[in-house]
Amino acid sequence: MTRREAMFAVAGVAGTVYSASAQQPIKVEVYKDPTCGCCGLWVAHLRARGFAPTVTDTPNMTQVKDRSHIPVQLRSCHTALVGGYVIEGHVPAADMQRLLTEKPKVLGLAVPGMPVGSPGMEGPGGRPYDVLTFDAAGKTTVYSTQQPSSRA
Repeated sequence: MTRREAMFAVAGVAGTVYSASAQQPIKVEVYKDPTCGCCGLWVAHLRARGFAPTVTDTPNMTQVKDRSHIPVQLRSCHTALVGGYVIEGHVPAADMQRLLTEKPKVLGLAVPGMPVGSPGMEGPGGRPYDVLTFDAAGKTTVYSTQQPSSRA
């Protein structure tokens, strides 16, 4: 069992996998606080781009993030699991699709904080932001630099 498989077993998530068929949506497990509105907007962003998110509302997001091995400095408001990867925060669907195609040896992708202009956080005043890869040791690299969007 790989470290990633063990992590997902601990998290209680039965392998969500990338759909081999372009016609089938990609399953994503999303964990969010029940009162967070921007998380719902991010979920809508995913649905509009070929993902099939299942949302679990939980008031204890710290526990979810700890089980998913997300470094504190990378944390945001919601956490998702897809195709054996962890997605933290307002990661664009296009980067998630790229991750699932390229399959790099990382734990996942993160957009730390809640940058204005990221999916689910659209609005005026956004600035470019980075999507980061991270590994189990907490090492990060820039996966993409995104331009802000004022709409979903």
